[in-house]
Amino acid sequence: MNQKFSPTIRQLRAFLAVHQLRKLSAAAEKLFVTQSAVSMLIRQLEEGLGARLFDRTTRSLQPTAAAEEMLATAERILRDVDSLSAGFRELSELQRGRICLAITPTLASFLMPDAIRNFSRAHPQVRVVVDDCAPDQFVSRIIGEHVDFGIGTPERPGAEVETQTLLRDHLSLVCTREHPLAAAKKAVRWADLGGHPLITVRPGYGIRPLIDGTAAGAGVVLNVVNEVSFLSTAIWMTASGMGASIMPSAFAKAVRDPALVIRPITAPRVSRDISIVTKRGRSLSAASRSFIDALRRELKAGLKEG
Repeated sequence: MNQKFSPTIRQLRAFLAVHQLRKLSAAAEKLFVTQSAVSMLIRQLEEGLGARLFDRTTRSLQPTAAAEEMLATAERILRDVDSLSAGFRELSELQRGRICLAITPTLASFLMPDAIRNFSRAHPQVRVVVDDCAPDQFVSRIIGEHVDFGIGTPERPGAEVETQTLLRDHLSLVCTREHPLAAAKKAVRWADLGGHPLITVRPGYGIRPLIDGTAAGAGVVLNVVNEVSFLSTAIWMTASGMGASIMPSAFAKAVRDPALVIRPITAPRVSRDISIVTKRGRSLSAASRSFIDALRRELKAGLKEG
């Protein structure tokens, strides 16, 4: 026996087919190869093992004692290989699987419901796990591989993650139709915000550093009368007449409150894109890629409806 010889899967399949059917022609037909190919595989296997596996008669091939000895092992190896292939096929065809994603509660409230509902209906065997984390935990959840990917806007992404834009967004002013700035046809400037009561998130939280930095750069002192942890709170406060809100336009549009108007803030216009965030060098599973595709379709359909 050649000490360095290792049987191939093709050789083992040929051996098992010949053992079951006792004929090279029948084995070849079962394996969808030529008879000479089966004969060559059996010969290679015998040479590598240093043992005859079949005695050739005029009508059939009869297994030798060596063949009977290796039969159980060959069957077990092929069962394991087939099981492995079937498992990966189920994963690639979304017959089973698990997706774990990080997202802040604010984004999750308007991005996830329809996407998860429709994805789960199409792929009921794939489990979707949502890690609703705080903005300052978002990137660390991805880098630490607690999740497969994240959906959001990392404050300081760094070199350890990669981003791919999911939704183009920017900071906007949300106010009631009776608000003085609602009269602006298309946009308001940062300079226009001075003196007006404003609602936004708490200092150091989420978009607040971006708001404060941009306002300072524009030479505006903002009159922040209420600071919140969740943009959903800012929305109902604004609708109640407690002040206009500064927030990403995507969230405000998702609320669809007819009593409110949304005006982009310009001079400067501040981008606030929502991205798919992954750890650099990590590939996504078929289930994760499929979910992201489904989310993109949901967002595209929502934009058309809007």
